[in-house]
This record gives sequence, C-alpha cells and structure tokens, in this order.
Amino acid sequence: MSDPLQRLVILHTNDIHSHFEQMPKISAYFDRVRRHWPSNQVLTLDIGDHMDRMFPETEGTNAIANVEIMNATGYDAMVLGNNEGLTFTPDWLRSVMMEHAQFPIIGSNITEIATQKTPDWLVPSLILHKSGLRIGLIGVTAAYQDYYELLGWHVIDPMQAVSEHISLLRPQVDILIVMSHLGLRTDQRMAEELEGIDVILGGHTHHLLEEPLLLGGTYICAAGKFGQYAGHIELAFDPAQRRIVELNGRVVPMTTDSEEDSSVTTLLEHYRIASAASLAVEVAQLRQPLRLDWYGESPLGNLLAAGIRRWTSAEIGLVNSGQLLQGLKEGGLTRGRLLEICPGPINPCRMLLSGADIRQALEESLLDEFMEKPIRGFGFRGEVLGVLCVDGITVQVDATRPPYERILAVHVGEAELDLERSYLVGTIDMFTFGSGYLSLSRGQQIVYMLPEFIRDVLADQLQDEAAIADSHQVRFAGIVRPSR
Repeated sequence: MSDPLQRLVILHTNDIHSHFEQMPKISAYFDRVRRHWPSNQVLTLDIGDHMDRMFPETEGTNAIANVEIMNATGYDAMVLGNNEGLTFTPDWLRSVMMEHAQFPIIGSNITEIATQKTPDWLVPSLILHKSGLRIGLIGVTAAYQDYYELLGWHVIDPMQAVSEHISLLRPQVDILIVMSHLGLRTDQRMAEELEGIDVILGGHTHHLLEEPLLLGGTYICAAGKFGQYAGHIELAFDPAQRRIVELNGRVVPMTTDSEEDSSVTTLLEHYRIASAASLAVEVAQLRQPLRLDWYGESPLGNLLAAGIRRWTSAEIGLVNSGQLLQGLKEGGLTRGRLLEICPGPINPCRMLLSGADIRQALEESLLDEFMEKPIRGFGFRGEVLGVLCVDGITVQVDATRPPYERILAVHVGEAELDLERSYLVGTIDMFTFGSGYLSLSRGQQIVYMLPEFIRDVLADQLQDEAAIADSHQVRFAGIVRPSR
C-alpha cells in the first residue's frame, strides 16, 4: 500500500564562519542523505554567516571560495547573515553572487534606499517544489540599520517583514519555512506571536538545538556554529489535512572521523593556493620591529590608536590592544601577515564622549579583570580585551593606588581632561555595543565608517615613517603597573 503522506528531509547549516575544514564533511553527509532519499525529497539550506573574513581562504579570494564550495555542496538557498551583509560592499556582493552563486540568496527584509526595491542579486522570498510540496522560504537577517544605511540599504524590522511575507506566501504554499539569522530569542518570539510558520531554522547567536523546540505550533531548529553540526529534519505532510503530521529533528556531529567529500577537499585546496598568492602581496616595509603588549603600552597599539584618531578626524583615539594578536618583525609585511595579526571585521567609528566616560574607561583599562576579560561576538577575533591604547592624550598613573583612583591626571594636548565636556573620539564599533567598556557605549552622534576595517587603517599607518616614530612616544607615565 502506498504511503499517503508526502515526506521531506531538510538539511541545514548556520554560522559556519569560514571553517572550511568542516565543509568536506558536511558535503559528504548531504550526499549520503541524497543517496538514501529521492533527491527531490531533500532540501538543503544555509542560515547565514557562512563567510568570515578572518580566514585567508575568504579574504584572499573575496569569498569566492565560500560560494563555490557552497555550490559544490549543493545548497538550494541561503539567507544573508551579517557577516556577508556588513563585511563586504554591496558592489562586491552583487558581482560575486551574480557571477558565482548557483543558488538563490534570500533577503526578505532588505531593500535598496535608492530604489526601495530588493537588490537584484537577492530574492525577497522563494517557493520551491520538493516531494510534490510547495515550500515557501522567507529569509531575514539581523537589522543593524545604522550600518546598512551607510551601505545604501534599508533593513526593515524582521518581525514586520516575516508577517508581511506570511500574508503573501501562506495561501500559495503547503509548508512555510523562515530562515532566520536573528538569534534564538527572536525566533521564540516569532513562533509565539506570528501564525502560519511551520518551521524556523535559526542562526546568528550560535545556539545548538539538539531537538526542535515546539512553540505555538511552530518548530524551531538550529545547528550551532562553525560547521560542528549539520541539522537534519524529517517531516511528513498529510495532503488530506493539509498540515505537517510528523516532524523529527536532530543535529549530526561532523567529527574528525566523519566521511569527507574528496571533490570539495580538492576545491578547497585550489582556493587555499589561490588565497595564499593573493595574500602574499606586500603592503609595507618595516625598518624596525613593532612590539605589542596586551597588558601595557606598546608601539603597535599606539600606532593603531593614532591611525584610528587620524582616520576619524578626532581629538582622541581609543582602541583595545586585544584587537592585535602579535607584534611585527622588521622587513616586508604582507596582506596575509596583516590578516594574521588583526583578523577581526571591526570598523572605525567616531563619537562625542564625555570626559567622565573617557576617564572611567581609562581607569578600567588598568584593572586585571578588564585586561584579561574574554570578549565574544561583535566582530572580535582576539583572546582578551587587553589595555586601552590611546592617542591625543597623555595619562599620569599611580598603579599602587586603589582601583578607580589610579589615574592622577589626563591631558588632551596641553589642557587637562574636562569631565563635563564632550570630546570627539575615534574608536571602534565594538565599543558602541557595550562590549568591553560600558562607558564607551554612551557616546553620542556616532558615525560608523564603512567598509574599511581597522586593519586597513593599520596598513595605512605602517606606510608612514613619522607615525611609526611617534608610536614610540609614551602616553602612560608614572607607576603604570603595580609590583606583583
């Protein structure tokens, strides 16, 4: 007797962040499932942040490596994550996606400011046909509106976008899936507040759901981060009742002994060679080494702070030393080496900040609990926060005094820091989100400067002999470290 139910397998990944070593395993697993099931019953989706510019294969190929490996893996669609949308320019995305991607990219809450339409390399939603089912796909990304506006995009509230697309798609489809690069809390809210969604596939907050959550009749699934797992859902749809009557989901670990797809391994090796050649380009010749210290003042940290101050046309430059991973030797400096020491997709920004907030951050910067603080997210790719590197100010310190009383004086140029006055500060976007130092998130009139990263600022500084010489000038004087 034939099965009256229509069956579908959904394979999904999210937040791979260019962990290419996992892609041969994921591709092999997808292929194994396709061999076990009829190919028209398998749907493969990526929920964003596949790309991460801290990895040489992505940076050295302008992420063409990611797209081509996704092609080889056989994805049916992906949604734009913030690592795709905010770390590459719109012109780059358009050219690479239109030339290389063999799968649609969904952007249900993104429009161009100039045209008020979805960019032509994205689709606002999608209906796919699998297993005799009409499957509606809505794809939404986190609404970092201040950033996206600088890129010429308007990103509407994702809940509003999903609600509008439900109204359009629900009458036309059997199953409705939201590909959500929004985070677990928003996914839970979406399931509870919006009717008509069958499945939410999540990402962005790197959450791992070993089995689906069921809220308000909607299943929520997610596969963690870095390609450590692939999501696997099997469902049955009853055409007589016009609804899903069975759904089982799990995550499948991609371990060191997992089978690998040799064709993807070969493709990856090709792009490793290509990226190495691209990143071998020299950006500067250093006449002397530049030391880095996460826990004290150093020339390389000073150079970056000065570069950010100059780049943003500010009075004061502030950046944490933990953005830099290593010092530099004398001699030729390549793009690849610059990526190694400054991998994060962190943008410079400018703000008005009170003297009191600046002083608080400087005091905190002298405390071990801040220097040693591990940071997660917000583009940070280092290990610890480190100290604050500064430019445009000098700081008198007595580290033998109690915490928050160690700064004796701060001078901006020749004048003493006025706690009541606002200063124009050049710093990094990470601080504006409250990561690192809370007082640095209190700035006003914030201007984010895209698309350059702070490693682009550093590359500019490393070609300036006067700036390098000035980086050896002391900014913190007195007893800077207590005896241990």
